[in-house]
Amino acid sequence: MTAASLLWLALISITVAAAPLVYVWRSSDVQKYRKLAWITAFLTLDLIMVGSFTRLTDSGLGCPDWPGCYGQSNPWSAGDQIRQAQDALSTGPVTMSKAWIEMAHRYFALAVGVLIVVLAVQAWRGQQAPGSSKRSPWWATAALVWVCIQGLFGALTVTMKLQPAIVTLHLLGGVGLLALLTWIALREAPTDNSIDAPRARLAALVALGVVLVQIGLGGWVSSNYAVMACPDFPLCQGQLLPPMNFSDGFTWWRALGQTGDGELIQVQALVAIHWTHRIFALVVVAAVA
Repeated sequence: MTAASLLWLALISITVAAAPLVYVWRSSDVQKYRKLAWITAFLTLDLIMVGSFTRLTDSGLGCPDWPGCYGQSNPWSAGDQIRQAQDALSTGPVTMSKAWIEMAHRYFALAVGVLIVVLAVQAWRGQQAPGSSKRSPWWATAALVWVCIQGLFGALTVTMKLQPAIVTLHLLGGVGLLALLTWIALREAPTDNSIDAPRARLAALVALGVVLVQIGLGGWVSSNYAVMACPDFPLCQGQLLPPMNFSDGFTWWRALGQTGDGELIQVQALVAIHWTHRIFALVVVAAVA
């Protein structure tokens, strides 16, 4: 990308972040950090949903480079390249609508990054503010590092052509960032430490871990396009235990649509992925019940 395109991309992201920042800065000094933390957490949840929409509409390669779109800051400016790609492969991943979906996801992600930068700056500046004695700036700093790593995974998702491991880790990283930002926001709220329930806390942590595994399995199903491997429910291809290939299905590091040996992945491997996700849902029910 040219310097001008990068500048336009930055300006678009800052513009998207401007509205929540204006709202926060109209608050009192004591409330600013707490409101910014909650708004950033909420927008991160929205970002995860936008990312899911990008995935479900198969728009992940709508702009096959990063961070721009064919070296431009927006699909309008890259219209000629998008039309050429679409003419070359009419059923391919590149269309104008998919390019806009992908770039909207990137604009939103960069805006969340801007908010986290401001959050980290405020955390370091506000250590001496009244009521902030329990505030550690390292949590916000960790969120800043985390969102940078998320940006790296976002780039790898595109440049490595939707490799399942990268896509799944990108999803889990987004959920982890949401959890961290929620934790930062909760630390700003008044708490009642008079109730100590270690057993309930342990049960909650176990349930949380199980849910995270299920989210990862769901991401693995989606990133491998294994959704329709079991077209019926509750059976899979009319059987309780259909033919499955767990070895190929759960080979972690491989290209999309291929086995670890570089051969085309077979339907039995996709069935194993989908079936495992369904069965583990029962574990989730047991853990959270």
